[in-house]
Amino acid sequence: MNIKPLGDRVVIKMLEIEETTKSGIVLPGSAKEKPQIAEIVAVGPGGMVDGKEVKMEVKVGDKVLISKYAGTEVKLDNQEYTILRQSDILAIVE
Repeated sequence: MNIKPLGDRVVIKMLEIEETTKSGIVLPGSAKEKPQIAEIVAVGPGGMVDGKEVKMEVKVGDKVLISKYAGTEVKLDNQEYTILRQSDILAIVE
């Protein structure tokens, strides 16, 4: 099953963060922060959103930095995705 976002929305998959610190300390699950870097899985068409023209600046496969509490988490086919507006994306990571 595929997800096709509407308007200026994008579907992302969160990237796993490292479970050890640089000094080699293993972090338990409760000590980990929610990752803020994700990979884009699907991009909406943009167009007119709330009366304004929106041009999509990201594409599938881009790695992006997102706002900490942005989007709506969904689970589909045992995979977890987040759907958010393009404006919740802070930067493209290169």
